[in-house]
Amino acid sequence: MTTDAYLADCRARLAFDLLANTWNAVLIWVLRNGPQRPGELRERIGGISPKVLTETLRRLEFNGLVVRHAYAGAPPRVEYELTALGRTLLDPIDAFGAWAFEYGDEVMAAQERNEHAATSSEPSRSSRTSRSSHPPLGSSGAE
Repeated sequence: MTTDAYLADCRARLAFDLLANTWNAVLIWVLRNGPQRPGELRERIGGISPKVLTETLRRLEFNGLVVRHAYAGAPPRVEYELTALGRTLLDPIDAFGAWAFEYGDEVMAAQERNEHAATSSEPSRSSRTSRSSHPPLGSSGAE
């Protein structure tokens, strides 16, 4: 057994991978107050497509973090809720959120500085020469 905590097969890496997907953490956080239907989740989250929501819920279910409850009836209904294991991630997600609240402005300022530095050091479009005789993608070549 190795002592390197960040190898691909280690538990720490597993935890980082689970939280690396933005939607995983968002869905876990939204489900903290109890079971919800997919439509309710989309409403509360905003900006997530039905396909991505379904994929994320399946991934969380696969990892034992969420359980799916299907109810018969007309119309049939489905709800998702956190498992006990899923609830153990609420404190770490809350800690990440607190960090983002405290340091988010600094991170965004650094991003803006670096974006500005990158764009100001690039040669202008007119001074670049093309190395290809082909027209740019999306262009028909006819003018």
